[in-house]
Amino acid sequence: MTGPTPDRPRDVELPVREELRGKSPYGAPQLDVPVRLNTNENPYPLPEPLVARIAERVADAARALNRYPDRDAVELRTGLAAYLSRTCGHHVTADQVWAANGSNEVLQQLLQTFGGPGRTALGFEPSYSMHALIARGTGTGWLAGPRTEDFRIDVDAAVDAIAAHRPDVVFVCSPNNPTGTAVDAETVLALYEAAQAAKPSMVIVDEAYGEFSHRPSLLPLIEGRPHLVVSRTMSKAFGAAGLRLGYLAADPAVVDAVQLVRLPYHLSAVTQATALAALEHTDTLLGYVAQLKSERDRLVDELRAAGCEVTDSDANFVQFGVFDDAHAFWRRLLDEGVLVRDNGVPGRLRVTAGTPAENDAFLDAVRKLMKENAT
Repeated sequence: MTGPTPDRPRDVELPVREELRGKSPYGAPQLDVPVRLNTNENPYPLPEPLVARIAERVADAARALNRYPDRDAVELRTGLAAYLSRTCGHHVTADQVWAANGSNEVLQQLLQTFGGPGRTALGFEPSYSMHALIARGTGTGWLAGPRTEDFRIDVDAAVDAIAAHRPDVVFVCSPNNPTGTAVDAETVLALYEAAQAAKPSMVIVDEAYGEFSHRPSLLPLIEGRPHLVVSRTMSKAFGAAGLRLGYLAADPAVVDAVQLVRLPYHLSAVTQATALAALEHTDTLLGYVAQLKSERDRLVDELRAAGCEVTDSDANFVQFGVFDDAHAFWRRLLDEGVLVRDNGVPGRLRVTAGTPAENDAFLDAVRKLMKENAT
């Protein structure tokens, strides 16, 4: 039981850290509705051959569950390095890759290592809200940098912010969540140089949605740049949100450093076995990504045709608006059986690219409501 009870009231005064007081935990509504397009999940279930392979690998792992798993996940990191090398246009080795329980744990370990009390992290909002939340949770100060009206990073303003605040960590989200906008290599290089000029600072490129982008990965930029990190996840492109497996690529020294804060045996044997099975079916899973990219582009076109203002998207979701009351429009969509995300970006909502049938239901609901608004 999780709710308040007579013997466990919720108004107990606890000595919570000051920066956590009055804050809310991260989360999106989990509602039982016909069409759920609010959490950027891959809508396609894993193919049966992969499910069978997971069962085989997990069965093998289960026979040794009385022992701790491979603490350094060497086989998994080798597989992830091979995947990145094949798909991102830049060769990396296992000693340049680290894995953890979702990219959020990867980011947490990076902030535990390079942030912390007395240090600051800078991000460009609106962006992935967990960057600020993880910073707060690790005692790292958070600074919000500027974006342009079309939600891109203003390079000159960003460089000025880095020079003024001298952050220890700079976050660049590409494609950016919740706006879907990608960042070009020239922008990242400008921010990296600014971060090194102020003082040696870490620049973390969050590529959770990288496989969905029209642009190539920014991974090649890590070459010769020991303070640059690219983080990724298997939750989106691999359709494995329930697996909780994220990873990073960087200079081997970064991988060595984050191991100073990782918990012992943090990746279970079952997690490692499941991720390795998924990597064996990369081509099939990336085929689903191609379908979702096509559906994402269809959403952009048809939302614009319906009269919405739509932000160009390189992710598996689309930001659309502009509404006088975005939350009211969100509620009306929910009444139509469609759940999208209200991220708090003024006047705008975010919809995940689903199956063609799910997207049709969403678009039909939007057209209906837009027509009602016009009358």
